[in-house]
Amino acid sequence: MGKLDGRIALVTGGGTGIGAAIARKFRAAGATVLVAGRKEAALRQVASETGAHAIVADVSDEASVAALFDAIDRGPGGPDILVNNAGVTGPVAHAADMDMAAWDETFAINVRGTLLCIKYAVPRMKRRGGGSIVNLSSLMGLRGTPMRSAYAASKYAVLGITDAVSQEVGMDNIRVNALCPGAVNGELMQRVIAARMKAEGLSHDEVKRKHYTDKASLRRWVEAEEVADAALFLASPESAAITGERLRIDAGRN
Repeated sequence: MGKLDGRIALVTGGGTGIGAAIARKFRAAGATVLVAGRKEAALRQVASETGAHAIVADVSDEASVAALFDAIDRGPGGPDILVNNAGVTGPVAHAADMDMAAWDETFAINVRGTLLCIKYAVPRMKRRGGGSIVNLSSLMGLRGTPMRSAYAASKYAVLGITDAVSQEVGMDNIRVNALCPGAVNGELMQRVIAARMKAEGLSHDEVKRKHYTDKASLRRWVEAEEVADAALFLASPESAAITGERLRIDAGRN
């Protein structure tokens, strides 16, 4: 018996990185998994590897999210589990140099996208007798860092959504929690490092050590699979009494 046998899970941003790792972990735990996102080729690759269902959707667009959940209704049904993982890193810039179009895009995907998926998932979870929502915030949702104000502000907002909605839906047996990963090894982090290298005139290794690994008690990155392990815990019956919580996975970042 798997921890998620008989459960239907939707993972947004499921084509790459943390989302793909969560999809693999949930499938191995017995769930029927749907991966959604904007990159069809990446979604189909994950679906091919894991047996998940791939659905192209833009979480920042309400019509697209409505169509996503209509497709789920016509397919396996559900979801019992929603992982709001879709997100962008946002501009790496000082506030005085902020590209406001990039700021707006960060909030459209990271914040609006999170709430839209909750909006359409909650009525379905109520009909199914409950569910678990896992929102991806960040260590930067707990404290800001220079040149990352757009991302940090968006991830603070995700925690606000988590706190509010957990109180709204608890009586319906729906739990809402947030994960707060630190620096996660992967493509998105490499983009941030590249931007910092350009802005600060440092080498890749210097940026990595100065801003990330040397600040961690364990002196290393977090791996996507480790975030997936935490998501599995919050999605499973093992965390049945936990809601409104924010869980750090950061290798002890100071």
